[in-house]
Amino acid sequence: MNWKSLWPKSLVSRTLWLTLLAVFLAQIIATSIWYTQSKKRDLEGLRSTSASMATMFASTVNFFQSLPLEYRHIVLEQLRNMGGTRFFVSFNEEEINIAPIKNTEQKETAVSVFKTVLHDKLPKLPNIQVEFSRPETLHVLKNDVLLSDLPRSWVHNTLSLEPLNPPILVVQIELDKNQWLYIAALLPAPYMMLKDEIVTRQQFIFLTFSTLLLLLFTYIMVRKQTRPLKQLADAANSLSLDIYQPPLKEQGASELVTATQAFNRMQLRLRKYIEDREQLFSSISHDLKTPITRLRLRAELIDDDEKIDKFNHDLDELEMMVKGALQCVKETDLHENLTDVDIEHLLTSIAESHNHHGIKVTLPTDPILPITAKPLALKRCLSNLIDNGVKYGESVVVATIDSSEQLIITIHDQGNGISEDKLKAVFEPYVRLATDSNGHGLGMGISRNIIRAHGGKLTIKNSIKGGLLVTVVLPRLLKNA
Repeated sequence: MNWKSLWPKSLVSRTLWLTLLAVFLAQIIATSIWYTQSKKRDLEGLRSTSASMATMFASTVNFFQSLPLEYRHIVLEQLRNMGGTRFFVSFNEEEINIAPIKNTEQKETAVSVFKTVLHDKLPKLPNIQVEFSRPETLHVLKNDVLLSDLPRSWVHNTLSLEPLNPPILVVQIELDKNQWLYIAALLPAPYMMLKDEIVTRQQFIFLTFSTLLLLLFTYIMVRKQTRPLKQLADAANSLSLDIYQPPLKEQGASELVTATQAFNRMQLRLRKYIEDREQLFSSISHDLKTPITRLRLRAELIDDDEKIDKFNHDLDELEMMVKGALQCVKETDLHENLTDVDIEHLLTSIAESHNHHGIKVTLPTDPILPITAKPLALKRCLSNLIDNGVKYGESVVVATIDSSEQLIITIHDQGNGISEDKLKAVFEPYVRLATDSNGHGLGMGISRNIIRAHGGKLTIKNSIKGGLLVTVVLPRLLKNA
């Protein structure tokens, strides 16, 4: 599994995840410290409470031992009739089997303290059994009598604490042969449940609520702060297509304001540079036309025809270079508005101009969603690539791979391809591999510049099936810009 793919990509989601992780770690550390201290404090309180109750149990044992044997049941019956005592006490002829609860540190601590204190207070009674049992499984009086079988008045004030039903402490002491003293009681609050909870239900609800509230405020704050950043990213993404877009509004944190100011200054400088470049080439075009025309007229005055031909040939080359440079500036000028371009219709219109002349241009049959682009510039680019394929490869097959993120267009001709050492050179200005005089060697460079200006990529390579394979990758991200 690629864990990097699971990591959130947006700044808002990353901030929320990091905030959640920070809160989680902080709560774990705080809970660990709190739990350690609280548990130590609770165990100390449980030991003190258990020792106090064990002392009272010992006093109860001494009290009943001081009574004559025949009066013990009479006194116990009177106490029950008056509403019971703080403890449930009975005299049994056998040891009652107790179903113990699950061992916990709290239970083991209480049992240990009770045994220690009772053995210390009652040294003449060595057989002392201490255990905790659930109310629904607790046996009393006899092994076949449950606590629920007794009259409610006997246990209501001592062992009943509905609906909590905490575990009941049972101490059985062998007073004599076939004579056991049975004492049952509840531990006082807050120790009666004998639970070792790290986080209680109320604490969990509080932590969940506070964490959600923190994440909500963090989301609102980060969302508000990242909105200018997203606008800056969208504007930077659209800069190559719309150099004349309005300046961004300076808002957000001071760092974002500084970045926005720098972007606006950069956009203004680029706009000024392009305007100066256009003005410069326009001036060059205007200024060169007059001397070239004058030189042609003067060439006619030369008596040597051979020299006239050479002179005119040099002037033709000079004029072609000037026109090529002006064409390069004009062709890469993308002063168009972004709009949805129907690629299917665009490719069809380009292919029809060739198919009418008996040249086969095969187009893809799969539907293609419109893409946001500069329509004239994109048509200029694709027309140039398909024209080259038709001119030097006889027939062309156009294929597409469409997705939500990008559109890939491949143009495969059936020509001889290009030698590997010249694949990069064809993008250089005035580089032509063909021997004919039709062209200036600027088309491939112009096409790549147009695709780059759309945020895409244009590559060429020799196909393993023969011919040249041109790949155009156009991102769809500009649609949301």
